[in-house]
Amino acid sequence: MSSLVQMMNSPLEMNSKTTDIAHDLSPFMTVYKNGTIKKHFGSPFMPAPENLNGVRSKDVVVSSDPKVSARISLPESLTQGEKLPVLVYIHGGGFCVESALSYFYAPYASSFASNCDVMVVSVDYRLAPENPIPACYDDSWEALKWVVSHASGSGPDPWVNEHADFGRVFLAGDSAGANISHTMATWAGVKGLESDVKISGMILIHPFFGNDKPDKLWNYCCSEETGLDDPRLNPAASPGLLAKLGCNKVLISTAENDSLSSRGWTYYEALKKSEWKGEVEIVETKGMGHVFHLFDPNCEEAGSLMKLIASFIKDDKDHSLL
Repeated sequence: MSSLVQMMNSPLEMNSKTTDIAHDLSPFMTVYKNGTIKKHFGSPFMPAPENLNGVRSKDVVVSSDPKVSARISLPESLTQGEKLPVLVYIHGGGFCVESALSYFYAPYASSFASNCDVMVVSVDYRLAPENPIPACYDDSWEALKWVVSHASGSGPDPWVNEHADFGRVFLAGDSAGANISHTMATWAGVKGLESDVKISGMILIHPFFGNDKPDKLWNYCCSEETGLDDPRLNPAASPGLLAKLGCNKVLISTAENDSLSSRGWTYYEALKKSEWKGEVEIVETKGMGHVFHLFDPNCEEAGSLMKLIASFIKDDKDHSLL
């Protein structure tokens, strides 16, 4: 999969000879003093396949202002009127690279449909810094509200109307997408959702959260200075808000060789100590690094992680798979 990762340079960067760096935000991007932004990776657009490994997909517009799209994936074997859990998936990429519609993310997100027997709605939010934080959160919230707008059976998309089980709605994301998923669950708990829809569970894969040190990428991508205790960046610093998390259960996946692993554990401990009434569990994959399942989706560990997520969604308590 890593062979699909390509350089993405803005036209300004390609015409510029500058080497004066203003912000080195490796591995995601470099910002030059003349305002040029060079993003270091991002895979190309992948058209929605009619049938890929037993999954059919299509792209939808969930908001026209701002323009937000999503890719919906369903098992091809689905029968008329059959209802499935809904998995709203939010991709990673440091808030600034990749897409739900890319070769890097689209196949993985759609694979949940076949492996977990769910409807997948993968959100294509606007990227920073062109669209500073909070755009990614606002777009993802619009997407979640769009999904829930079908709860009465009269929403804009026939697939969601016919096949979504709104008694089983899940949030999931990796890295920065896991961060966004947490905030979506928090907003669901604080603001509520249409038709009194509840989030059944949340899956955080190798989550990106802050700690007690400034984060250069966050500070550059965010439209305002919010400090180290911004609850979107550092949820552990706001136990009162954690207690309002709007889901019944949380699964956290970390990787032993991931530099962000400790952030997932900190989140786990903070959630356990808060007054939130749900169930949280954390599972660490030994010997693997950050988002290994994306770079090598066919490895044994990636398969075990997918089985873990499937059992979590199905409410199977045997999670001793990693």
